[in-house]
Amino acid sequence: MRKLFPSFVSDPVWSKVMALTTILFFALLADAILSDWVPVYMQNVLDGPFAMGIVMSFSSVVGFGADLLFPQLLKGTTVRKLMSMAVISGIIFSAVLLWSTWWPVIILLLLAMAIWGVYYEFMGFANQQFVAETAPPHQRTQVWAVMGVFKNLAYFLGPILGSYLASQGDRGVVFTAGAISLLAYGLILLLRVKNKPVVVEITEINLVKEVSHWRALLPHVWPMLLITFVLGLVDATFWTTGTVFTEILAKENWWGGLFLPMYMLPPLFVGVAVMKWGIYQGKKKWAERFMLLGGIFLALLFFKDSVFYELAMVFLSSVMLSVTYPLVDAVYSDIVARMGRERKHVIGLSSSMVSLAYIVGPVLAGWIASQVGERMTFVTMGIAMAVVSTFLLFTTPKKLLLPQQEIKSWE
Repeated sequence: MRKLFPSFVSDPVWSKVMALTTILFFALLADAILSDWVPVYMQNVLDGPFAMGIVMSFSSVVGFGADLLFPQLLKGTTVRKLMSMAVISGIIFSAVLLWSTWWPVIILLLLAMAIWGVYYEFMGFANQQFVAETAPPHQRTQVWAVMGVFKNLAYFLGPILGSYLASQGDRGVVFTAGAISLLAYGLILLLRVKNKPVVVEITEINLVKEVSHWRALLPHVWPMLLITFVLGLVDATFWTTGTVFTEILAKENWWGGLFLPMYMLPPLFVGVAVMKWGIYQGKKKWAERFMLLGGIFLALLFFKDSVFYELAMVFLSSVMLSVTYPLVDAVYSDIVARMGRERKHVIGLSSSMVSLAYIVGPVLAGWIASQVGERMTFVTMGIAMAVVSTFLLFTTPKKLLLPQQEIKSWE
């Protein structure tokens, strides 16, 4: 009988997981501080939510380009190198943002967003490769749940710390985030996460060939890509329009300042429940059911304009989504493991959906907010999430089959 809780000391899988998640926590804490501060800072500098959304979406435009290039550029790259490149990108991101506080011109803001987009791609490739290589199939949901706890602890504490630092001045926010990123890099040097490289013999970068690989995979993995895109839209809305809405609510009632933290709180304890559940069959359908419930709770914001009611609905929606995320990640890890040496193509494809969501999300959320207000923006996202989930429940195949013969011809 499988253990309900992993042995973090004696199990070699979990010892590697804990080493990585320690690094991950500090890297993401720095990112969370800036994620909370950047939308408000840019909205003030650019004078409006729509312009802020357009500039912020540039990070995902660059990220989308990286999704095309990275599967071919990152040949034989270890998890440790990928994580190092992610953290170094975060340090450079902080430096450029600091420069912009003295010289807030559009070119610097776009440069910062470009670096931010590259940072997320390095982080995404590192995490997926780590789980696929380290965890056996029956443990992948649990591993993603544990990593999710550390990730969401960082993103829960980040806005709280970021809000306090912002009250002391913009530069203090950026200095602190940069210092935490340096700490994360020090931990990478100290805690050596060992993973074997994936050797792929490639002599040239061919974007047309990469797109052809994506087209071959798309008919087989489209349900997961659609879930990823929708979840990305909602997350982008929280980290752009949501930060602004949190500030608005906080001015009306100090409890309103918990709007974004209520979105980040549930994964801290739901991840433990998912880890105990240890599900490794039927992950796709369970993910769709919980995403449906998350959409319904978010749509219920329509019925009452009350701070406490809004906090409750966001909290319940986040509880449902906190179950969805590790299940979706575990499905991707299964696919990545089955792809063998060609795994980076499916990682790039899945990451491109996140990038696309973050290209569309900030602009779309900013435009909806300018038309109907921040609260109704979340109602709209909730309805969209519920509709997509219902569609997927009726159309997702029981097993996602890969074109293995065609994949072998890519080698």
